[in-house]
Amino acid sequence: MRAPRLRTAAALSVTACLLAFPATQSVAEQRQTAPEGAERASSGNVYRITGTDGSTRTEIQRTGALVLSVRGDTAFVQANGAQAERLRSAGLPLERTGATTDRSSPARAAPGEFPAEDSGYHTYSEMLTELDEAASRHPDIVDRTTVGRSAEGREIPAVKISDNAGVDEDEPEVLFTCNQHAREHLTAEMCLHILKRYTDNYGSDRAISDAVDGREIWVVPMVNPDGVAHDISGSDYLGWRRNRQANPVDLNRNWGHQWGCCGGSSGDPNSSTYRGPEAFSAPETASLRDFVNSRVVDGTQQITAHIDFHTFSELVLWPYGYTTAENAPGMTRKEYRRFADVGKAMAATNGYDPMQSSELYVTDGSVNDWMWAEHDILSFTFEMYPGSGGSEGFYPPDEVIQRETSRNDEAVSILLDESGR
Repeated sequence: MRAPRLRTAAALSVTACLLAFPATQSVAEQRQTAPEGAERASSGNVYRITGTDGSTRTEIQRTGALVLSVRGDTAFVQANGAQAERLRSAGLPLERTGATTDRSSPARAAPGEFPAEDSGYHTYSEMLTELDEAASRHPDIVDRTTVGRSAEGREIPAVKISDNAGVDEDEPEVLFTCNQHAREHLTAEMCLHILKRYTDNYGSDRAISDAVDGREIWVVPMVNPDGVAHDISGSDYLGWRRNRQANPVDLNRNWGHQWGCCGGSSGDPNSSTYRGPEAFSAPETASLRDFVNSRVVDGTQQITAHIDFHTFSELVLWPYGYTTAENAPGMTRKEYRRFADVGKAMAATNGYDPMQSSELYVTDGSVNDWMWAEHDILSFTFEMYPGSGGSEGFYPPDEVIQRETSRNDEAVSILLDESGR
């Protein structure tokens, strides 16, 4: 385990100042509805803040501002005027980097399409076509299915990859999920890359063939299809994060373990990190929960490992997110050591920075915490490319798709190997 990072006196002082302010969400939590399309942190400016640590970033999040990315002790934070003033009053050095409007897309062919310069990204319908074609090309090793439906009624599709895909064999199962957050389009490409790699190379690549023969690999490319469609529905990218319920929910704050416990989410329906009125209130998280629960066969959870892909900051994260403690209830020191060892091994292959999730900032109601606490699934989050930046980082050019998805090939292989132990 790497040595814990020492918190500087400045960071401790800033955190104390932020704690001295009343939490903004305490009043906002009394609100019951949010204006259509409201995403509080989608307006304002992006600031570079140096000298932060996990505690500082947690308190930044609690002001209603949104930490977009982190590199070392430097955070890029999206904040409106009131939030920025609160951060300055706490002694944080805010350096404005520009407006938060996302990369303009004037060449969009039609609403619901990616702009011509980003046509390498898959829309929802194009993603469905990719899954159907994979099942058609590889009927023996690909089983096309669904885990449920979204708030607007879209199918949440999944594929199973295995040597006898139509048979529920007694083999370790591994789950890959992508696009919980709508604007993180590179993650859907990551899941599609995994699908392509483990199907097109089957029979010609020994390591791929062994993995498919000895595992059942589940891939869910778009957990949040409504949000994805909404994010590309205008003339510009909308910077949309949540789902599309009447009061949109941050899906990765809506999971049932320690939901809303610890200041790692918001009770304000206008917030980008709104956790919903109760755990699993979002049909997307409820559907994925039910799917994972369904993989308990004869009292044993068949899924043993999981990666949830996000963007961005180039990080490998593991539970728990709701607490900074390493061996919290449900996590022994030996189990934590396994998470850290596997996480660091994967990070060594892709150049990401490995850490416990709460070292980034505290989150409650996350998928990783639920997967481990409920089912003992070795569950990680990958924050993909780029390594840092403002809101433009959610929209990297399509030229990087192949490079940045294949960058995780060895890490995926490591998790597949680990899933059988």
